[in-house]
Amino acid sequence: MKSEHRHELKTNELAEWLGNLPQWMKENLITIIIISAVIIAVAIFFVWNSHRKKAVAQEQLEFTNLLNQLRSSKMQVLSAQEQGRDLSFILLQPANNLATFAQNTMNDRMAALALIKRAEALRTELHYRPGTVSQQDRTMQINQAEAAYTEAIRKSSANQPLIAAAEFGLGLCAEELGNFDKAKQIYQDIVSNSNLEGVVALAAAEHRLKTMDDYKQKVVFKPAPPVASVPQSTTPVATQPKIQIKPVDANLVPMSLPIQVPAPPNNISDVAPPHPNFIPVYGPPAPNNVSKVSEPNEPK
Repeated sequence: MKSEHRHELKTNELAEWLGNLPQWMKENLITIIIISAVIIAVAIFFVWNSHRKKAVAQEQLEFTNLLNQLRSSKMQVLSAQEQGRDLSFILLQPANNLATFAQNTMNDRMAALALIKRAEALRTELHYRPGTVSQQDRTMQINQAEAAYTEAIRKSSANQPLIAAAEFGLGLCAEELGNFDKAKQIYQDIVSNSNLEGVVALAAAEHRLKTMDDYKQKVVFKPAPPVASVPQSTTPVATQPKIQIKPVDANLVPMSLPIQVPAPPNNISDVAPPHPNFIPVYGPPAPNNVSKVSEPNEPK
């Protein structure tokens, strides 16, 4: 009975609360709306933040892939040059991809860096061309690089290292177009900026100011000497005679050479038998004007 009574009381309380709910919602409508809006805003923020982090990570990966593509293209161009081929034009593709990335990304710093790399790729393509670049092509492509550097400065806002890198690139463009006075002024502005202490562009600008006068002179390479043709000689080339080693023939020994024959031993039996290939060699006969030598036992 007690359990049934408790269940009946709970049922009555729930029914009473449900009956008073509309009145309570009317009285607290503003509070309910505010709490609901806060909950929805927090949920939207977490969803948006998660999506933004994924988008930033994806953009960073894409940008890294573009930089690797640019580096790989440079290696292909250099490898082709060793084989006598010109592949400098393949650098234009990553340059265009970097421009597209800079337009689509919401990150201004990555956009500025992409534009700086695009300008470097355009300038590098001119330097990697094996032949002489026409003034029209040089001016057109350097103007594109200058536009990329200028846009990078605009997107860099207060990032001093990126601004200095883009300004240094503008100085290089001025040099490549032959405007050395403009380039010198750009480098001096970078060097005089006290906010750029320790920045790479500052050291690079100082180096260009010291060495820029060397680049004003036109480099002329001395022509290679003509290759002298070697005349073909009609004289037959003497060949070294072949030497054949054979056993000496005793009969071919010159008779003019003095040959000493040893005296016969006293005991004939002590003489060893001659070798089967032994050939006796006799000296020349004694001259007529030599007196006869007496034997020891012969009477005088």
